[in-house]
Amino acid sequence: MIELKYVNRRYPTSSALQYKQIVTIPTGEIVGVLGENGSGKTTLLKAIMGIGEFRDGEITIDGKPVRDQYERMAFITEEGSYVPDMSPQKYGRFLAEFYPKFDETHYAELIEAYELPATRRIRTFSKGQKMKLEICAGLAKRADYLIMDEPFVGKDVFSRRDSLKRMIDGLTGEETVLLTTHLIDEIENVIDRAIILHKGIIRTDFYIDDMRAQGLSLADIMQEAREAKFYSPIRWPSSN
Repeated sequence: MIELKYVNRRYPTSSALQYKQIVTIPTGEIVGVLGENGSGKTTLLKAIMGIGEFRDGEITIDGKPVRDQYERMAFITEEGSYVPDMSPQKYGRFLAEFYPKFDETHYAELIEAYELPATRRIRTFSKGQKMKLEICAGLAKRADYLIMDEPFVGKDVFSRRDSLKRMIDGLTGEETVLLTTHLIDEIENVIDRAIILHKGIIRTDFYIDDMRAQGLSLADIMQEAREAKFYSPIRWPSSN
């Protein structure tokens, strides 16, 4: 379980995150963290990974500080955590030394499925190839917590669907997944829950099943969040 308690993280000129509540994400949920550019999505994921300092508040994983849970977490980000001078093959061996649960066989299968050159230096890869490698490494860690920051950016629609399918097929159901994306139409049938941010504040937090029961879509709620003048929880329309 991931728990955020009254988190307040500030930059010198602005408040990047300001959660005046307790947010709990139970084990096994797939959560979409959504919002416009600059809304605080990446800042939130980095905070959960223990990157950066808080002014106030606390984030815990299963009741423990994040720094005590790193081996159970995988951070998949466009910025990349790979070693540029290594090949994917050497990088896999490198990761296996640091992550006890790293699945080298699954990693090799993903490298082949994504048609990545296993023996070429990563520094020579295109942006898209580097992102695919990051996904391969993250999924192969067999982590309990997958934190994914725009994992499908830059891919065409077919590559995005392929990546989504591989991600879902590779899960056991015990993992907790948080992902940021602008591709709301493509993830609506994948995520269990959505957290929408606006200017560093949680605008609304809801389950997809509840949304569908009200005849709404993610696009509808994103639009309402953009148009709202005040940061109050969205009230679902009456079902009567």
